[in-house]
Amino acid sequence: MSMRINLLPHREMRRERRKKDFVGLLAFVGVGAVAAAIVVALGIDQRIEAQRARNDFIRAENAKLDEQIKEIATLRAEIDALRARKYAVESLQTNRTIPVHLMDELVKHTPEGIYLKSMRQDERKITLIGYAQSNERVSELLHNLANRTPWLERPELIEIKAGRVGGATAPKDARRVFEFSLNALIKTANPQPQTQVPKTTSAPAPLAAAGPAANR
Repeated sequence: MSMRINLLPHREMRRERRKKDFVGLLAFVGVGAVAAAIVVALGIDQRIEAQRARNDFIRAENAKLDEQIKEIATLRAEIDALRARKYAVESLQTNRTIPVHLMDELVKHTPEGIYLKSMRQDERKITLIGYAQSNERVSELLHNLANRTPWLERPELIEIKAGRVGGATAPKDARRVFEFSLNALIKTANPQPQTQVPKTTSAPAPLAAAGPAANR
């Protein structure tokens, strides 16, 4: 029976083997970590690119919306301009017939015993100046303008004073009258007149006296 004796440094060999195994494991772990890092980096890059693409899409859509908003604003400005022109044309057409309607209303609603000397228009305000046989006639005129005409509103007596007219050669023949002035407003929404007024190309002649009593 023979015995074999291993003279090799088996402990050193085992230690070296373990060291190699450890180094290999570290290398494997390092390679795995690098691969994982690369995969994660690629995933992050893909997400970043996708987000950039979404951002570019959103910016492009925002630019389109801005252009559309500018076009809408331009269209609104054009529509407002057209409405303003339409309103101006309608106002001119309406205002052109206002003097005719006013003359017609004054003829219909001025009581007997009143002579209208002048009528002046300043935008919506109408100023009437004339003579009346009595204060009651002036009150009746104010009542008619306030309640019976669809073209005028809010009449207001400015002044009334007693005087005499006529009798240039014989003062004793002068008649006692009341000189008055009043204001009224043209209604903003002009209604249809109660009677059809014939069309005319010029304003009527100066206001004549209303009623036979004013012609005397």
